[in-house]
Amino acid sequence: MPDIYDYDLLTIGAGSGGVRASRVAAAHGARVAVAEEHRVGGTCVIRGCVPKKLLIYGAHFAEDLKDARRFGWNVPECAFHWPTLRDNVLADVDRLNAAYTTTLENHGVAIIHERVTVTGPNSVKLASGREVTARTILVAVGAHPVVPDFPGREHGITSNEAFHLPEIPKRVLIAGAGYIANEFAGIFNEFGAAVTLMNRSDVILRGYDAQIRDRLLTISMTKGIDFRFNARFEAVEKNADGSFTVSMTNHDPLTVDLVMFATGRAPNTRGLGLETAGVELDANGAVRVGADNRSTCESIYAIGDVTNRIQLTPIAIREGQAFADTVFGGKPTVVDYTNVPAAVFSHPPIAAVGMTEGEARNALGSVKVYTSDFRPMKNVLAGRNERALYKMICEGETGRIVGLHMIGPDSPEILQAAAVAIKARLTKDDFDATVALHPTMAEELVLMR
Repeated sequence: MPDIYDYDLLTIGAGSGGVRASRVAAAHGARVAVAEEHRVGGTCVIRGCVPKKLLIYGAHFAEDLKDARRFGWNVPECAFHWPTLRDNVLADVDRLNAAYTTTLENHGVAIIHERVTVTGPNSVKLASGREVTARTILVAVGAHPVVPDFPGREHGITSNEAFHLPEIPKRVLIAGAGYIANEFAGIFNEFGAAVTLMNRSDVILRGYDAQIRDRLLTISMTKGIDFRFNARFEAVEKNADGSFTVSMTNHDPLTVDLVMFATGRAPNTRGLGLETAGVELDANGAVRVGADNRSTCESIYAIGDVTNRIQLTPIAIREGQAFADTVFGGKPTVVDYTNVPAAVFSHPPIAAVGMTEGEARNALGSVKVYTSDFRPMKNVLAGRNERALYKMICEGETGRIVGLHMIGPDSPEILQAAAVAIKARLTKDDFDATVALHPTMAEELVLMR
């Protein structure tokens, strides 16, 4: 008897989560199609984590070239050429887009390069008008930058457009204080722009440990980044010379050459038609799902940023794997959301896993905190006063490590391995019993007092 559906699985969105779910489902024997209105790869690969990290590598050379002179290298005055970096980064994005596309095709996944609208529990309508049916639909459409509503908002850009700028502006205003705002503040500052970061509250990187984020604030100010707190947009006006004058609450107006919004992200559910299938959304437009990633419609699932659980690429990938294994592989799998490591690729970077000190005190009562506040060896010889800070939060009675927070060079690289130990519920005694690898920054993890 022929199947009544065109596909076993139709995935809407070819980002990291959608690609993983589709590839694995196909490997389990499902007939799979992916609908993607933009480019295969999604936010992380095309306009997010990957190209941003490449810009951060490029920005670090500003300090590295200066430091090299202290290490004996006769480095002449070097000029930065933005178009070279920009075009090389975009070329690598093209490479990754092709690689993701090839991966899907090699697994027999059909790629539909059109926007789709859900028309029922098992059907979607393509932008071209054709209807496609599937036994199961997976929503993996991700999220988009949110732009605040005020006069002149159309004059600003988001992180999406930052990778395509014709030149590095001389004066930049970045709105927001999350990881995207702080990362691009560091990038533009290293490239020579005068950077102002404005935020509606007086806290940066909400959710990270207070001591760590305060250290970043201090270092950022030392590097020349200006902060305007408790500031909300009143208006942005374009001037005759192409610059912009920004009016804001509690501060004087500011004239800049670029306004960038990094004020949060919202799920891409608007206009998707999910209501026609009885899919419930929360107040922010995110798809409500259970532990098995199933929505309130039995045949429709959702993963990644569109569910607004933890907006991280590795989480979307794990959810995609769990979905495919559960629905098509006969291997029920639930993602564990405890002790998820995260990083902010600021200058210097931050990395964290587990509870902050405040969270631990509220949840556990009795806690012990260990720190190492030191000047990295390279900074000493380079003549930089910039200090790293490592912080370990332990359960008071057992010594089990419940949080680890770091700011300093290579912190994300160091934390990835340490996160395994936290996940394994190791204790401070376990770390103390480990011989230090000297001389490294990472040895501070086993020497904390």
